[in-house]
Amino acid sequence: MLGKFFRKEPENPKVPAGQSVTDGFPVLTYGPTPRMSKDELELRVFGLAEEKVFRWDDLLALPATNISKDFHCVTHWSKLDVSWTGILCTDFMKALKIQPEASHIMFHCYGGYTTNLALDDFLAEGCMLAYSLEGQDIPLEHGGPLRSLIPHLYAWKSAKWLSGIEFMSSDRPGFWERNGYHMRGDPWKEERYS
Repeated sequence: MLGKFFRKEPENPKVPAGQSVTDGFPVLTYGPTPRMSKDELELRVFGLAEEKVFRWDDLLALPATNISKDFHCVTHWSKLDVSWTGILCTDFMKALKIQPEASHIMFHCYGGYTTNLALDDFLAEGCMLAYSLEGQDIPLEHGGPLRSLIPHLYAWKSAKWLSGIEFMSSDRPGFWERNGYHMRGDPWKEERYS
């Protein structure tokens, strides 16, 4: 498969150790792809936050940002310079009332998937709630209509099909973390598994 779909770029400073570069965008999902329209989407904020539900129009009313970020999957592939549009997490936080003891979040997704993040990782440069990929609506198989983008961590932290963000006072494992994946997932440290 290496050579046809993936290539090694050992001298490229944008590619972490152990990764191969692809021009495609592989689809990796555990379980069936949830099916929902933009009109059905609800993003619930809860936990150590004033509870709030965002519908599609509420999200589009927030400041939009276009960015280009590299995307690194724990299964050893990287896609470079991916264009996304959405709401930066730092901008999203301005619409929330969070309790001061909140230190972590849990993404909740349609289909039951969850993944954890430290609040600092959620608020890092380039992190967003994304609704556009390469200038188009995000396809369902890539997590549309709404997914997270946490580009400095492995892609399982960029949860697809977002339905909720829970603010927590401590860390706890999400789906893949309970099943042997690293609690943080930094590709530059090869934090693949616990």
